[in-house]
Amino acid sequence: MTKRTELSQIGEFGLIDHLQKLLNYTHKNTHIGIGDDGAAMTIPPEEKMVITTDLLVEGTHFNLMYTPLKHLGYKAVVVNISDLLAMNAKPAHITVSVALSNRFSLESVEELYKGIELASQKYGVDVVGGDITSSHSGLLISVTAVGSAPEKQIVRRSAAKENQIICVSGNLGAAYLGLQVLEREKEVFKSSKMQPDLASYDYIIGRQLKPEARKEIIALFKEKNILPTSLIDISDGLASELMHICKQSQCGAQIYEDKLPIDIQTYNTAQEMNLSATTCALNGGEDYELLFTIEQNDYEKLKGVAGIATIGHITDKNAGLQMVCKDQTLIPLSAQGWDGLKQNTK
Repeated sequence: MTKRTELSQIGEFGLIDHLQKLLNYTHKNTHIGIGDDGAAMTIPPEEKMVITTDLLVEGTHFNLMYTPLKHLGYKAVVVNISDLLAMNAKPAHITVSVALSNRFSLESVEELYKGIELASQKYGVDVVGGDITSSHSGLLISVTAVGSAPEKQIVRRSAAKENQIICVSGNLGAAYLGLQVLEREKEVFKSSKMQPDLASYDYIIGRQLKPEARKEIIALFKEKNILPTSLIDISDGLASELMHICKQSQCGAQIYEDKLPIDIQTYNTAQEMNLSATTCALNGGEDYELLFTIEQNDYEKLKGVAGIATIGHITDKNAGLQMVCKDQTLIPLSAQGWDGLKQNTK
């Protein structure tokens, strides 16, 4: 029988003390962590602090029927680390706040925090604070991440210029298709109680449940002496993120359908579900890849680098946002969101 310790047995302060033992500090500039009214840390000289925060809500951002708590804790950290990387900043500290209902046991909260600690260790950040409270409407997780970068190295969305090259890391659409598989198998299980066989979808499901932030791409920029002119992470879909860059930079963009990086498992699953793999890549979201623009004279530095795709170029604002399809027709780009995605067929 699985052990279950009710949270009411140890109380809020007992829970905080218990969870604190699961967390380790690695940064020399962490002076005060969990246990006081606030955390204290040192920002490296000549650098600016960069802060971001995200809220994950049960039923909106995740479903615990198919999301392991350890994976959820890991993902909650990763989505914030990705935002810091998208400003070319180095992550250093996070705070984690959680609202829990009484259906969670001490053991389940431990699993959540094991994921948080695993991600913290991988990305080199210290958990220095947060809050724990009760919830009557499911699980909520809020993570705030703090990093820093020299002022001249911080990359925003607002400096893309005409004729600059549009690039993207990794591949697109996998996380969205992974979610569709999980949702489909959830419904099958609810009606038949049959355990799903997900082995053939391992990659795309992993991209949904346990994404990674692309810190190696930031390291690549430094290695190649490249400072992107604009940078954003792909949490809401390629089309939406490209629109953010173009809006902030007052420019247009043209991308090419045949240049979009799509994994074979993503493509095959889209075909199976009667969806357009291109539409999933453009609008699926939660890929946490990096979309960025570079000067033309930086192109040779990235040419042939595995995991970096050149997908288009920046245009004049009046040209709008367009995609050149495989049949050479032009279509305007729009951020459809998931509802729009569901209406698209191949």
